[in-house]
Amino acid sequence: MAGRSEPRASASAAAAPAPAPGLLPPLLLLLCAAALIPRGGGQNLVTEDVTVVEGDVATISCRVKNSDDSVIQLLNPNRQTIYFRDFRPLKDSRFQLVNFSNSELRVSLTNVSVSDEGRYFCQLYTDPPQEIYTTITVLVPPRNLIIDIQKEIAVEGEEIELNCTAMASRPATTIRWFKGNKELRGKSEVEQWSDMYTVTSQLLLRVGREDDGVPVICLVDHPAVKDLQTQRYLEVMYKPEVRVSKNYPVQGLTREGEPLELSCSVFGKPQPTDMRWLRVDDEMPQHVVLSGTNLLISNLNKTDNGTYRCEASNVVGKSYEDYMLFVYDTTATTEPAVHGFTQLPNSAEELDYGDLSDSRAGEEGSIRTVDHAVIGGVVAVVVFAMLCLLIILGRYFARHKGTYFTHEAKGADDAADADTAIINAEGGQNNSEEKKEYFI
Repeated sequence: MAGRSEPRASASAAAAPAPAPGLLPPLLLLLCAAALIPRGGGQNLVTEDVTVVEGDVATISCRVKNSDDSVIQLLNPNRQTIYFRDFRPLKDSRFQLVNFSNSELRVSLTNVSVSDEGRYFCQLYTDPPQEIYTTITVLVPPRNLIIDIQKEIAVEGEEIELNCTAMASRPATTIRWFKGNKELRGKSEVEQWSDMYTVTSQLLLRVGREDDGVPVICLVDHPAVKDLQTQRYLEVMYKPEVRVSKNYPVQGLTREGEPLELSCSVFGKPQPTDMRWLRVDDEMPQHVVLSGTNLLISNLNKTDNGTYRCEASNVVGKSYEDYMLFVYDTTATTEPAVHGFTQLPNSAEELDYGDLSDSRAGEEGSIRTVDHAVIGGVVAVVVFAMLCLLIILGRYFARHKGTYFTHEAKGADDAADADTAIINAEGGQNNSEEKKEYFI
């Protein structure tokens, strides 16, 4: 960015105020230079603004276009001379001469601090004198980045609060949240202390079992630093997941006289400590062998038909999965669709953690598996009975159908003309005995 110029009045020895004792050498230099000031001609001063991170090095450059050997000097924000040509009157050793020529004065400032921020002036002794300024901006990265989590261990379905704080930065930082690779939206608050800013961002997150072990990342966007982040790993407890698998027979029908082996796999957090097999709505057959997570029936028979359930629980809750067994004759060759697993995990009572949502959860005493073949037979019998009833009713009404007419206009049919027919009809109406109805 080009510097800004500020015209200044011509300097002369007669107009100069009495110098302070500590600044006598610089003023003597100015007075000597003023006596030799040439005309400005086509000379122009050029400089740029400087942005630097605290502790780094800032370089200030005063350049002259179309130079004619005019004197160049650099002043600090307090208008103290830092360099007069290649001489440094200021006793701050952090300023060092990088380059000096008739067309440039370049100075470096090491170990920059916030107190060094401000305007620095480049002066060119021409007639009239020229002056422009460059601005040094000091950036301060966050000194600490901390994530504070409301609960170290959460339960599936709970909403937890996380706070990320970036302290003492300049300018204020922007905080971004990520869960794994997915960016989330937080709510930030900014506090200013003197020239520094502290930013706190709050994130509300509802956790599920899939979030266990996933990192939550707090990432800082700031011009003074790149890739500054911190993270916390989520720890989520959830009720068991239950899976029942058929070890034997691997494929095909479960026939009478053959063995059946089922295996139950369970995992949750914490790991379930209570796992059991049971038979829904009936007692477990005495010849069933339970070995760890396996259920074995060595010789199937029809009385084994039913629903077998593997159930597991931990401190968070209880879940289960059902297997519906149908034993076929030894001659059976096809298997209906109703045979196999019924995945109905139970959202049983939780101990101290409230209601938890589970997409696979059902309730105790929920839907029982029913044999579709039995239902089909019952429906067929009902339909057949209704058809028979309709046929019987149809035949009954057909046999009792008759003709209904009256003799109110008796005699009108035998009249020679219309007038006679009307007279006969009226006469018939006056005779109460002829006004009779017959049903045949």
